Parts: sequence; C-alpha cells; structure tokens
Amino acid sequence: MSDIPFDTARRHVLGLGCERGTAPAEMLALAIAALEAAGIGGAELAAIASIDSRRHEPAILAVAEHFAVPALFFDAPRLEEETQRLKNPSEIVFARVGCHGVAESAALAAIGRDAELLLGKIKSAHATAAVARIGLQKA
Repeated sequence: MSDIPFDTARRHVLGLGCERGTAPAEMLALAIAALEAAGIGGAELAAIASIDSRRHEPAILAVAEHFAVPALFFDAPRLEEETQRLKNPSEIVFARVGCHGVAESAALAAIGRDAELLLGKIKSAHATAAVARIGLQKA
C-alpha cells in the first residue's frame, strides 16, 4: 500500500498503462471514460498509478496533473503480485513488461490488500485504464 491519503470522498485510484509516446489527449479521454464507466468523478480520485517504466511518460503525468493527484509507480514484480485479483490478465503484457497487467495491477497495488477492482481494464488505441477503490471499511 502507498502512503496516499484516503477519505470518504477520495477513495479511488485510476490505473493507467500505455505505449510510449501515447498522446496526452488520448490518455485523458480514456481516463475520463474510465471514470464515467465506473460512475465516479475526478474529485473522488486519490491518485493515478502505473508501472515504473512509465514514470516519465507525458500522457500519464498529464492525467495526474489534470486531476491534481499524485502519480504513483510500481515495478513489474510488485504488479505481478496482483495477478490473482485481475479481471483481465494478459500473457502478451507479461511477455512485454514482466507482469500480467498494468492498469488493473497498478490501481490495486496503490491501495493494497483492501482494494477492490471497480472497473476492469478498458482500452483506447494506445492505452489502458482501470479503477480500484479502497473498501468501505477503510474509508
């Protein structure tokens, strides 16, 4: 679990994955679509999360800036620990980055064992997004 503060309003994490060089506009549109599909607003986000190899990716940083939340990054072995909880594990993603999912895994990893996946991975042409939330008992 990360050190991000959760409260009754901000109890969600948006997990993001993308190809290098993904346009910030594409990523932001996908992020907004993910929040809409999850039935939450940007004010309910506590953080954005992704894989550490995307730490400097402009598209991910733009989303964090847009929602004014921290961006958290996890290495592939940490993300792989979340595989059993993924809705959409991928052998293709594992072959490329060393874990079976980025968006779902990162969202879950940011919260920790009390996380639940609210929205499984959705895709755009070059990116993925998923939403996790901390369980009500911890909010």
